[in-house]
Amino acid sequence: MKKLSLILLTLLCVTVVYAQKNKKEKKSKSKVEVVAPKSLTEITSYALGVNIADGLKQNSEQLGITVDWEWIVRGLREAADGKSQFDSAKMSEAFAKLDSLVKENRDIKARKQKEFLEENKKKAGVITTPSGLQYEVITLGTGAKPTLESNVEVNYEGKTIDGKVFDSSYERGTTTSFKLSNVIPGWQEGLQLMPVGSKFRFYIPSELAYGERGAGNDIEPNATLIFEVELLNIVPDTELVSPNNSK
Repeated sequence: MKKLSLILLTLLCVTVVYAQKNKKEKKSKSKVEVVAPKSLTEITSYALGVNIADGLKQNSEQLGITVDWEWIVRGLREAADGKSQFDSAKMSEAFAKLDSLVKENRDIKARKQKEFLEENKKKAGVITTPSGLQYEVITLGTGAKPTLESNVEVNYEGKTIDGKVFDSSYERGTTTSFKLSNVIPGWQEGLQLMPVGSKFRFYIPSELAYGERGAGNDIEPNATLIFEVELLNIVPDTELVSPNNSK
């Protein structure tokens, strides 16, 4: 069988052999018995199952893949018992179809991101720089502008073009300070346009953000990001912490 693609390795997260040899008699539908793992083998096996499920949920959502949990469990059980219905040819065929579907979904999402930026730059008040960064001035301050080597203090909120907030200093109730050269290119360019006391809204294309790799579970590969940023101060060198999703 050919090697799994990187997409499949990411999707499956961990490789584990799951076996369930002892089947309990079914209870009535009105009563469902919850059996907790007790032995070390049961506990670690259950933990691996949870790990797989969490990974499949997160990655299938990002990749636009629909999974059937009954067939996942059945595949694990039958493979563990040495009774897999798929030989190497069928496995290769299934993986090829999955790779094709993932590519198609990524192409659709990429077009959606591009279309958003194309329409957004036509809006009144939106300025597009040569790099492709788009921004709006919400409030224009009167202070100094930072340089790439400046340490800055900001408040900010980051969200996707679908409106999902993935990071917010407002929600944490604390400002964030960092060296400007340590954050994503979109922030590096954008904050240098801001006098202290300003509040801007940035529309950052993926190539100025996290590109093909994405970031964590909330920022998909090739994602366009929207940030509202308040530049509060240019601060002297201290021990600084970069914002969680703007490194």
